[in-house]
Amino acid sequence: MHEFELIKKYFSKLSLKNKYSLNLNDDVFFDKSRNLVVSVDTYINGIHFIDFKKPELVIKKIIRSSISDIVCKGVIPKYYFISGSGNKKFFSKLNLDRISKSLNQEQNKFKIFLCGGDTVYSNKLSFTITSIGFSNKIIFRNKAKINDDIYVTGNLGDSFTGLKVLKRELKLNKELEGYFKNKYFKPDLHLQLTKNLLNFANTSIDISDGLFTDLEKLINKQRLSFILDLNKIPISKKLEKVLIEKKLKKISFVSQGDDYQILFTANPSKERIINQYAKSLRVKISKVGKICAHTQKSLIIDQKGDKITPKFKGYFHKF
Repeated sequence: MHEFELIKKYFSKLSLKNKYSLNLNDDVFFDKSRNLVVSVDTYINGIHFIDFKKPELVIKKIIRSSISDIVCKGVIPKYYFISGSGNKKFFSKLNLDRISKSLNQEQNKFKIFLCGGDTVYSNKLSFTITSIGFSNKIIFRNKAKINDDIYVTGNLGDSFTGLKVLKRELKLNKELEGYFKNKYFKPDLHLQLTKNLLNFANTSIDISDGLFTDLEKLINKQRLSFILDLNKIPISKKLEKVLIEKKLKKISFVSQGDDYQILFTANPSKERIINQYAKSLRVKISKVGKICAHTQKSLIIDQKGDKITPKFKGYFHKF
């Protein structure tokens, strides 16, 4: 069973009398009367991260991907809770010291504070992060409009390239491998843009499961479709070089997820102000497509204008 089918069938009805749950169809809980925004994420060893050989880097990835859910809503994260299950192998004194130092670094970087959590003995390693921010306004899902432009921040595909390097599925020189591994473990979050998103974004989500999958999630309950221009989807010069040298397809790298960039839509009239924010805040923001009526099928077009279909749209949890 697909994760969203599971939620709809068994849990959605439990939230009907709670408007702050947003029908369990968004990344956060939002209580406007209390200015409260909350997100929860769980990470499993072997699924959300390959292994725990570098706990100091794994924990950075976990923290950043968790607060990303709040960041893409136009809200600055403030507090977090962390719960972990594991044993002495995972939580040795050396690993705990590395985890603690990394958490301190992330707290200083993003101005967030640890508030509590839980520890459980288990032979399986997992973490659950609860992130909290405060705002009387957020950017919701399912608020796209026909003719909205579609935008993404930063570059896509670097994280997936890092994953392929870590899995030894892609061999590069040491400098490039270091760059892509760093992008996998430490995704860029654009907090300087966060509050400004409220000035122009109609709807937003972070790219965790893949550009195409997350775009479908963004408009999942609306009778809308989209057109994406593959040529306009931003990638780094380093990834562009790898794709050319290894004769790899761009679409296979930008559709995999783990980017944690912000995907949003905006009215075409907002293009000028978006470009101004991008320039003044030094944040890369790229227009990659358009929202269309449901009568038109969602499309991805390549450099020649031909329609293409990705072999892998993104990640889904299946039960």
